[in-house]
Amino acid sequence: MVTLDGIHHVKLPVADLDRTRTWYETRLGYRLTIRFTKNGDTTGVVMTHPDGGPMLSFVRDPERAARASGFDYFSIGVPDKAAIERLADHLTTLGETHAGVHFASIGWILPMTHDPDGHEVRFYTTDHHTTPTDDVLVIEDPVGSEARRE
Repeated sequence: MVTLDGIHHVKLPVADLDRTRTWYETRLGYRLTIRFTKNGDTTGVVMTHPDGGPMLSFVRDPERAARASGFDYFSIGVPDKAAIERLADHLTTLGETHAGVHFASIGWILPMTHDPDGHEVRFYTTDHHTTPTDDVLVIEDPVGSEARRE
């Protein structure tokens, strides 16, 4: 059996590295930790979060960024419902749109926040209202069934 140790980092294509860096710094508290260059020109950056969020890597690639716009590649973990509600309020205060906090399959979700390139950045609680078991949890029509449960 192979041994894995979580996700090392997530990499996304972006059109403008400075704009992306500023957004993740001001909206979520990320900090620049690595800058990749070629002939003095910045081609990519890596950002980390002081409270343990996933390491994020961004590479300048405007065409791919445009094609990837709108897709939710990952969800960033938030400890619990109170923390995700505070995050929603924080984003609202900064003028960011989102769909609000909702009851989801096993926790609470804050969807529909978009970074400057249109990537959907979702947040999901790591604290769960439903405990997964050893069996596979099957959820028919996730959006519809969770809306009814909520």
